[in-house]
Amino acid sequence: MEHPDLAELVLAEDAQDMLFRDARTATEFQDVPVSDAQVRAIYELVKHGPTAMNQQPMRAVLVRSEPARGRLLEHIVENNNKAETLAAPLSVVIAADLDFHLRFSETFPVLPNAEQVYAEAKSEVRTASAVMNAHIQLAYFIIGVRAAGLAAAPVTRFDHQALDADFFPGGKLRAVAVVNVGVPVPGSPGYPRPPRLQYEDVFITA
Repeated sequence: MEHPDLAELVLAEDAQDMLFRDARTATEFQDVPVSDAQVRAIYELVKHGPTAMNQQPMRAVLVRSEPARGRLLEHIVENNNKAETLAAPLSVVIAADLDFHLRFSETFPVLPNAEQVYAEAKSEVRTASAVMNAHIQLAYFIIGVRAAGLAAAPVTRFDHQALDADFFPGGKLRAVAVVNVGVPVPGSPGYPRPPRLQYEDVFITA
């Protein structure tokens, strides 16, 4: 396929294809493990993506054991998502740290009173910022998974309150997504890529 705007991009075309055009949300995975070393390599790449005030609120649980996977499945709503999660070699619960500001002396030393700014803000302001920026980091993580030659299948339909109570009982972390990760079965998913909106449908100039 020819891409008329390719000349405007610096990233090599094969890398563009790997990260975006050819990458799909897998529904079936091969029985190939995803190692801690792979996850660490993914994070060491995507941690450089920007967040507001460098707050980096994303936290993650690598669900590997059978008991933990059983607990996770109880909170996922749709049966097809349950089946995909059960089959995935690794499921990652992505959460937002609502106390991200307590790390500002480490993550945002350029503003000495940054922690105080958020400590004095209303809790709903901190929560909204944490969740928004964790979603941004979730997107980076998905691209990082693809950069590792793996497929990522995000799941957002789950009982948020029940999952939080189960995996994050302290109340300081809030789940935003479950991402199933692994080597996809060739041809998965078994249907064509759904259409994407065109540039003109998305962008206007003010």
